[in-house]
Amino acid sequence: MAYTVHQAKTHFSRLLKEAEAGKEVIVMRGKKPVAKLVPISDPAAKESYRRFGGFEGLQFDDAVFAPLTDEEMIEYGFDNPEKDARFAAALSGTVPEFTVIEEDPSKVNKNKRS
Repeated sequence: MAYTVHQAKTHFSRLLKEAEAGKEVIVMRGKKPVAKLVPISDPAAKESYRRFGGFEGLQFDDAVFAPLTDEEMIEYGFDNPEKDARFAAALSGTVPEFTVIEEDPSKVNKNKRS
C-alpha cells in the first residue's frame, strides 16, 4: 500500500502494524516513492553461528601443547640472536661491547654555529 508523507506521519503506528503483518508499505513524496517500511527479522529466530558443542569429536594430539623446539622457533620466526644476546647480557649483569664509529667532529655538526 502507498501513502503520502502527510498520511504516513498521521497514521504512523498503523503503518508499522501493517509492516509487521508482512504488508509492503511505501511512503511517497508526490508521485515518487521515497521510502519502504519492512519488518526487521527476529535475530533470535535465525540460527546462531556460534553453537555450543560444535567441536564434538575433535581430538587433539598431546604434541600440540608441547613446547616448541629451537628448530621450530626459528622456523616460525621467533629467532632474534641480537635480542637474545642483549637479554643474556642483562641477566648476567655485563654490558656488551658496541662498535663505536668515530667521525670527524667538524663534519658532524657542520650546520651548527659556534
